[in-house]
Amino acid sequence: MIATLVRWFDERLHLDDLIAPLRHKTVPTHRLSYWYFFGGITLFLFVIQVLTGILLLLYYRPGANEAFESVQYIMTRVQFGWLIRSIHSWSANLMIFTAFIHMFSVVFLKAYRKPRELTWVTGMLLLFLVMGFGFSGYLLPWNTLAFFATKVGTEIAGQIPIIGKPMMIFLRGGEEVTGATLTRFFGFHVAVLPGIVTVLIAVHLFLVQRLGMSVPPKLEAEWTANPSARREMKFFPNFALRELMAWYVAIGALGALAAMFPWNLGVKADPFISAPAGIKPEWYFLFMFQTLKLIPSKVWFVDGEVLGVLGCSLAGLLWMMLPFFESDKAPRTKVWITGLSIFALFYVIGMTIYGFLAN
Repeated sequence: MIATLVRWFDERLHLDDLIAPLRHKTVPTHRLSYWYFFGGITLFLFVIQVLTGILLLLYYRPGANEAFESVQYIMTRVQFGWLIRSIHSWSANLMIFTAFIHMFSVVFLKAYRKPRELTWVTGMLLLFLVMGFGFSGYLLPWNTLAFFATKVGTEIAGQIPIIGKPMMIFLRGGEEVTGATLTRFFGFHVAVLPGIVTVLIAVHLFLVQRLGMSVPPKLEAEWTANPSARREMKFFPNFALRELMAWYVAIGALGALAAMFPWNLGVKADPFISAPAGIKPEWYFLFMFQTLKLIPSKVWFVDGEVLGVLGCSLAGLLWMMLPFFESDKAPRTKVWITGLSIFALFYVIGMTIYGFLAN
C-alpha cells in the first residue's frame, strides 16, 4: 500500500527527479569526517525549537501581567508542560553550543576557502541570529533575572555611537524595559527572526549542496596528486543514516538534561526593585560581557564601554569576513588566520569560564 501511495505521488509530482541529486551526492571520508555532523545536529535542534515553541505558544500570553503566570501554568498545570519548556530551553543552549563547534570546525578544517566564502558568511549570519533568538527568548518568562539581563543588554547596545540610543529605544519600545519590550521581543522571537532564519537556512543548505563538502587542504592536495586515494561515501543512505544516529545521540542528551535538570522559572520581574547582585547574561554572551567589565571606564578620552562595544562589533565583522583575508598568493595569511583562530577559541573558552567563576 505504501509503494502504491508513493507511486501515485511520483506520477503527479515527479518526486524521483527531486531526490535524484541526493542519490548521486557523495561525502568525503577521512579521519576528521565526524566534524561534518555538527551542522546537521544544529539544524535538528532548530527543528526541535520550532516544534516545542509551537506547543508553548498554545498557552503562553505575551503581556507583563500575564507572561510569568502563563509560563507558571505551563509548568504546573499543563500535562508534561514542564518537560516541553525544559526541552525548549535546553535545546536552545545546545543549538548555540553545536553552532559554535560547527563554526570552529569549519575554521580549522579551512572549509571557508574559495569557492565557499558565501557558505561561511551565511553560516555566520545564522549564528548571530541564533544568538538573537537566545537574547529575545530570554525575556519571555518575565522573571527577575531575565528582566535585568535584558536591561543590561539593551544598555550595552545603547553605547554604540550615533545609532546606539535609537537602537536601544527600538529594542525596548521606549526608554525603559516595560511590557512593550516584552511584546516586542515576543514578535522578534516568534515571527521576525524565524522568518529571516528560515530563508538563510535555505540559502545555506543550497550552497552546501551546490558546492559539496570541503576537505582539509593537506588531504585535498594528496587526493589531487593521487586520485585513487580519494575516499567518499554516498550521501543517501550512508551519510544520512550516520547523521540520523548523531540526531539520536543529540535527542538522548537533550531528553536527559530536560528530565534531570528542569529549567527553573525564578521569581516574577519587579521593575521597582534593585538588580540582583552578580547578575550575568547567558553563557554564550558571557565572554563579551566579561571583556567589557575588564576594560577601564576611560581609555584616553573614550568611554571604556563604548570602546568595548565597538571592539566586539569590529571583531565580529572581521571574523565574518575571514575567507576574504586568506590568499594562496600570500601563504603567511594562512598562518596568521590559524593563529588568530586558536587565540579566539581559547579566548572565548577562557573568558566564559572566568565569567562563571567571577563574582
